[in-house]
Formats: sequence, structure tokens, C-alpha cells
Amino acid sequence: MIGVFVTIRYGESFDEKTVQKIQKIAESARAIFEGMPGLRSKAFTFNPNTREATNFYVWDSEEAAKAFFTDELVERVTGLYGVRPSVNFVQIATLVDNHRR
Repeated sequence: MIGVFVTIRYGESFDEKTVQKIQKIAESARAIFEGMPGLRSKAFTFNPNTREATNFYVWDSEEAAKAFFTDELVERVTGLYGVRPSVNFVQIATLVDNHRR
């Protein structure tokens, strides 16, 4: 299993309009990710204190994650959010998922 943090750092330009934009992107994009092969879960998050939006993905494999995160996707995310994201891959030691009982 592999996790991917996609972080958008807004800096001083983070305000209520930014929050509304992030929420609108998340709501409209949700359906794209539901049932996506290889993707276990995705969380859309934002933190007003750090002025960042972070999307966290859990993938079944590194291959699936890397196939998804192309240069073209990063450019598309940049266009959506107005800021170029950082993309960081992490190994997941274990995952607790209480929803799947």
C-alpha cells in the first residue's frame, strides 16, 4: 500500500474564497474517485492555520499511484487550485479502516 500527499500551499492568498473554492473542487471531483480501480480512499482536506489544502490518497500499489500522478495531472491540479502542488509518496505500514467492518 502506498499513500500520496498532494499539498497546495496558498500562503497569504488563503481566505474564505479559497476555502469555498477548495470545497467546490472537492464536491465536484468526488464522483471521479468513487470506485476508481486501485484507489482505496481519498481525503480532501484544508487547514486555515497553515494556509494549505492537502489531498491524501491511499492506493493498493505504487504502480497504480504513479500511473495516476502524471505530469499532466499535476498541471491539471495546478489549474484547478491556482497553485502548483507538491506530490509526496509514502509507504503505509498498516491501515486501520473502521468503516469496513
